[in-house]
Amino acid sequence: MLALVGCGGQQHRPPVAVHRAPQLRLVEVTVLDGDTGKVVPDPVVTAIGAVRRHGGLFVGPRTRSLTLTSRAPHYAPRTVHLKLGPARHLTVSLYRTDGQWLMYGATPARTQVQNAIRIRPPFRIVWSRYLGTLLEFPAVVDDGVAYVSNLHGQLFALSMQDGRTVWHLDMHTYEEDSSPAVVGADLVAHVKAGRVLLIDRATGLVRWSFSTSGEVESSPVVEQGIDYLGDWAGDVYALDLRTRRPRWVYHDGCKITASATIAGGVLYLGDYCGRVIALERSTGRLLWSRSAGGVVYGTSATAAGRLFVPSRASESLVAFKTDGSYLWRVQAGGLVYSAPAVWHGRVYFGSYTGELYCVSAATGTVLWTLNAGGEISGSPTVIDGVVYVGTFAHRIVGADARTGRVLFSFPHGEYVAVSGNRGRLLLYGWASVWAVKPAA
Repeated sequence: MLALVGCGGQQHRPPVAVHRAPQLRLVEVTVLDGDTGKVVPDPVVTAIGAVRRHGGLFVGPRTRSLTLTSRAPHYAPRTVHLKLGPARHLTVSLYRTDGQWLMYGATPARTQVQNAIRIRPPFRIVWSRYLGTLLEFPAVVDDGVAYVSNLHGQLFALSMQDGRTVWHLDMHTYEEDSSPAVVGADLVAHVKAGRVLLIDRATGLVRWSFSTSGEVESSPVVEQGIDYLGDWAGDVYALDLRTRRPRWVYHDGCKITASATIAGGVLYLGDYCGRVIALERSTGRLLWSRSAGGVVYGTSATAAGRLFVPSRASESLVAFKTDGSYLWRVQAGGLVYSAPAVWHGRVYFGSYTGELYCVSAATGTVLWTLNAGGEISGSPTVIDGVVYVGTFAHRIVGADARTGRVLFSFPHGEYVAVSGNRGRLLLYGWASVWAVKPAA
């Protein structure tokens, strides 16, 4: 608005421009838990170019998009670029860092337990996908996306919301027997043909590839940017994903299919010579080597200063202290491929007899057994007090982890039974995956 000021007998003054600030528009932002869909309490939302007033965000009349940063306790912060629609309402999803499933075994200790997930049967199916051929290892899950590969090396990124394919990558291998691992914005995959791939999680594009001496059957465990793995040539690698070169290589000399297990500064691996070895993580120096009594195919687990080793050939689960001292052995009467799960002082493992064992972690005393109806090759998994196991009878059984009472049975299954996030679980059959949530 222009205001002219004049007075008789006085020199005229030039007009003075008076500018009114443009009227700001309120933008409403809802922050949801990406896993459960529930509203996140007390989030803090900021935006470039927006003004905060009375707890709200206000923008100019011509603003068409915003770059929002949202934060909340226990959630990973997230920055997104969103367009403003006519309704001027925006929704942002945040994900709890403790509720994701970033690697095979759920943790570097490979306990096969995800304590932050609170989902129990009965379930209802939300969606299902057929992925072409055998699924031997479970998906890893982060930020609402599940990453799973089939036997022919086809790696899929699937939406946890509806099962749609976000992207798909052919890893060009004759066979694939592992889960990938989530590392920040990347995905690490071990390709059985003898390669390690670093993959952009958003696009599925391969950033980098590293060739190993032999074939690789292990699933990644990544700590502080270092991927630890063994191969069929008997080499153990500490592969630095930042410098993209090995930090060290230990020559074990025996075929390795088991995934590495980490506790503190020590790395544990079983091999086909029937040994379990402990290596110093920082240098690869051998700390100790002990006999497990026979070929170790599956991954060991560590908890409370103990190491639990599945010995396939000796048909047993063997326990050591993490200093290498022998503790106990439980004979199963059938092949033990099954990587053990460890929960609340109990260890769970299966055998080709079809028996699921629950034993005392301290003494090896058998607390209960359950015949699951078919050979057990994949690892049991414990979620919210329920232990799940898949069988070659094409069935998944879920039992009370304390008593062994059957709580759940699913008419599909094969190897590892389950993974997921805080909103839903994924169940695995021969070549299909089902997303389920509580029926109530």
